[in-house]
Amino acid sequence: MRIDLHVHSSASDGTDPPAEVMRRAGQAGLDVVALTDHDTMAGHAEAARALPPGLALVAGMELSCRLAGHSVHLLAYGADPADPDLAAECAAIVEGRRSRARRMVKRLRELGVAVTWPQVEALAGGGVVGRPHIARAMVAAGSITEPAQAFTPEWIGAGGRAYVSRYALDPVRAIGLVSAAGGVAVLAHPGAVSRGWKIPEETIAHLAAAGLAGLEVFHPDHDAEERSRLSALAARLDLAPTGGSDDHGRLTGHRIGVETCPPQSYERLMALRGDP
Repeated sequence: MRIDLHVHSSASDGTDPPAEVMRRAGQAGLDVVALTDHDTMAGHAEAARALPPGLALVAGMELSCRLAGHSVHLLAYGADPADPDLAAECAAIVEGRRSRARRMVKRLRELGVAVTWPQVEALAGGGVVGRPHIARAMVAAGSITEPAQAFTPEWIGAGGRAYVSRYALDPVRAIGLVSAAGGVAVLAHPGAVSRGWKIPEETIAHLAAAGLAGLEVFHPDHDAEERSRLSALAARLDLAPTGGSDDHGRLTGHRIGVETCPPQSYERLMALRGDP
C-alpha cells in the first residue's frame, strides 16, 4: 500500500481544490491519502465526492499549536469536526489566522510592499488564510520572485519585520481535544530545522505521555540522519512512525506521494481511533 498522510488543498494554503488533489493522489498511485488542511476539515466533502476508484480518504487536519514560543503542528486523524470543543478551538484559530494576516499586510504596506488585504483574501479563495497567501501576493506585487523568499527575517518569517504571532493551542490540550473527538494525533515534521525549531526529544516524550499516537518521520524536510534519529525515538516512545509529502500544490512542486507512511503505522493509527 502507498499511503500519504499529509496533504493540503485550497481549503487552507494549498493551491489546488480538494477535488484536484484527489485526482493527483490517484495519478500518483496512492491507495490512501489524508487531507490535512490547516485547522479545518472544510475540504473533505468535496474530496470525498471526487475520490477516484481504489483511493481511500482519511479525514484529517493540521492543528496549529504553540509551545515555549515556538510553532508546533499536530496532524489529527479521524476526529469528529462537529465535536463542540474541537470546533470552537478551530474557529478561534482560523479567526486568529485572519486577524494576523490583516496585520501582516498592514506592516508590509508600511515597509513599501504593494499588497492589499483584498488580494490576499482572493488568493485564499474562502479557505483558511495563511502566510503562503501573503507570500503569493508579494510575488504578484514584484517584491520577491518566489514565495519562499517571504519566509525570512526581512519579511514574514518568524521574528521578521512584518511577522505577527497568532492564537494557537497548547499541544497537550490539542491532543486531548483530538482524542475526545474520537481521533488520534501525530506530531508533524518534528525535525524540520527550516521551520525554525527542531522539537527537543524531552518535549516529544512529554507529548507521548499526554497521548500522542505518532511521530512524522518520513517528511521531505527530514534528511536520512534525521529519519534515523526520529525512527529510534518513535520506537523508544512506542509511537507510530508516519509519513507524508506535506504537498501544497504549486508551492511545493506538486509532490504528492513523494513520502509515504508504513502500512503498519497507518493500520495502528486507524485502530487507535475511538468513538467521540
